[in-house]
Amino acid sequence: HADILAIDTSAARSASGVLAIFTGQDLDNRGLGTLKPIMPSKRSDGSPGFVCTQPLLAQNRVRFVGEAVAFVVAETVSLARDAAEMITVDYATLPAVVRVDDALTSDAISIWEDNPGNEAFTHEVGDAASVDAAFSKAVHTVRHRVCVNRVTGNPMENRGCIAEYDAFEDRYTLRATIQSAHGIRAILAGQIFDQPQSKFRVICDNMGGGFGTRGGCHPEYGLSLWASEVVGRPVKWIAERSEGVMTDEQGRGGLVDAELALDENYRFLGLRTHTKVAIGAYFTSDRNIGSTIAGLGGLAGVYMTPAIHARVTGVLTNIMTLAQYRGGAKPEPCHIIEVMVDQAARELGINAAELRRRNMITPQDIPFRTALGYLYDCGEFSKNLDDCLEIGDYEGFKSRHQGALKKGKYRGIGMSNTISGVAQVNFEHAEVRFDNAGGITLLCGAMDHGQGHQTTFRQVLSDKLGIDADLIEYRYGDTDKVTTGVGTFNARCAVLAGSAVVQAAEKIIDKGKRIAGHMLEAADSDIEYENGKFSVIGTDRSLDISEVAKVAFQKAKLPPD
Repeated sequence: HADILAIDTSAARSASGVLAIFTGQDLDNRGLGTLKPIMPSKRSDGSPGFVCTQPLLAQNRVRFVGEAVAFVVAETVSLARDAAEMITVDYATLPAVVRVDDALTSDAISIWEDNPGNEAFTHEVGDAASVDAAFSKAVHTVRHRVCVNRVTGNPMENRGCIAEYDAFEDRYTLRATIQSAHGIRAILAGQIFDQPQSKFRVICDNMGGGFGTRGGCHPEYGLSLWASEVVGRPVKWIAERSEGVMTDEQGRGGLVDAELALDENYRFLGLRTHTKVAIGAYFTSDRNIGSTIAGLGGLAGVYMTPAIHARVTGVLTNIMTLAQYRGGAKPEPCHIIEVMVDQAARELGINAAELRRRNMITPQDIPFRTALGYLYDCGEFSKNLDDCLEIGDYEGFKSRHQGALKKGKYRGIGMSNTISGVAQVNFEHAEVRFDNAGGITLLCGAMDHGQGHQTTFRQVLSDKLGIDADLIEYRYGDTDKVTTGVGTFNARCAVLAGSAVVQAAEKIIDKGKRIAGHMLEAADSDIEYENGKFSVIGTDRSLDISEVAKVAFQKAKLPPD
C-alpha cells in the first residue's frame, strides 16, 4: 500500500527491443475506462454500496501487492522483462490492512479516503425478526466463529492472451484464457473501450483449468488490446507462475459469526450468521459480491430450521480482488451449517449423527420450502446419512481410533450433508445449424475448460435427434460464431446448457415436421420423428433429417407459410 510519487520509464523506453511502455497516466490520455460492477448494492446504513473501480494500471496509489504500475511491450519476453527492471518507481509507503476485523474497527486505516470504515456492501437474506423470536425461546444456544479460508485457483496453465487490433477493420480480437467469451466482450466494449460490441471478437478454445478465477476481465486483456493498437502488431501476454499467484482473482475467505438456537429436544429453532469477507482493494465487478452471496440458500442445509437470517458484509482491504472459485459460493454455506451442527453436538453432548437425524427434512416433508425460500422437491437425506455411516463403519470408529493411538497416530472422522441449488445462474444458449449439404453443427455459449462439453453435448443432441454423434460438429468460445452465451462457472452447464441443447433439438424436430409434411403431402400432425427420420404415421414413407435439412435451403420447396 503506497502512494506513487513518480514513475521513471526513460531508461526502459530506450532499452533494446522495446516497442511501448504504458503507465496509469497514459490511461487517461487514451480515455480507457475502469472495471466496475453492475449489480446494485447497499451498505448497512442503507446508503449505496461503495463502488471503487479499478483502472487497468495503478493511478496515484498502489493498493495491493500485485497491482500493476506499468505495462512493457517488447520484441521478446526477455527484452520486456529486462526493460521492466529498468523502471524506477518512487513510493511513499502507507500502512496496510488485510484482516476484516481490523478493517472494520472505528480507528481502521481507510483503503479509500472517502469510505471510512471500509465497508463496500452489506447483503441480508431471511427474516431477522423471526430469528430473534426463535432465540428468545431457545433452551440451548451455540455460538461459534467459522473460518473459511481464502484460496487461489492456481491452474497448471497460466493465464494469458493474444491481442490484435486490425486498423483496416477498426476491430479488436482477443484470444484469452477465459470462462465467458461474451461476458468479457461486453466488459471490454462497454467499460474499457466504450465501443460497440461488434468491434470486438473474443475467442477461447483449449485453455486448461478455469476454477472460477478465469471468469473475470483481468486488466491485462484490455492492456494487451490497447498495446496492439499502439504498436500495430499482435501482442502476446502470458503470466508467469509468481504473477498468477499475485494477480489471479482469489476465492472464498471470510469470518462467520454464527449462532444456532435449539429447543429442549435439540431441535433447531433458528440460525443467525454474519459473514465478514475481505473482497480486496477494489469493488470491480458483480463477481466481488456474487462470490459472497450467491449460495446463501445452502445455509438451510438438509434441516428443518424454521427461522434463518444471514448477513454478509463485503470489506475493502489491501489484498487481491475476490471472485468465484469452484462452485461459486455454494460450498461455503454448506460448510458453515455443518460446522455449527458439529459444534452443537460437542457442546451439548449429543451424538453428531443423531443431532443431524433429529433435524433432517424427511421424505414426508417433501416438497419442503426452507426459511430462505428455496423449494426442495426431492431428497432422502436420512437414508443418505445412514448409508454413509454404514459404509464408513461409523460405529467401529472408536476401536480404530484406539488402535491408531497405540501406534502413536491420530485418527479422525467427520460427516457432512451438503445440498446446493442448480440452474440458478442466468441462461445459456445453444444453437443447432444444418448446412445446405445436410451437415449439422452444434454451437453453445458454454465454455469448455476440461469438462468435456464437446463429448457431452454432442451426445445429448445425438440422443435427441437419433443421429451419430460423430456427424455433429461442435463450436464454442468464439463471439463471431456463437450468437450469445453466459459461460462456464458455478457448476451450471449440465443443467442450463444441456437443457438448451435439448430445447434446440426439439425446435429442429418441430420445424422439420412441417417441412417433411409438406414434402410427403401429409399434415404436420401425421408426421413422427424417430432415429433420424421423419415418417408419416402408419406408412413406410419417410425422409432422413439430412434430406429435410437440404430442402430447408430451397424456398420453392418449403411450405407457403
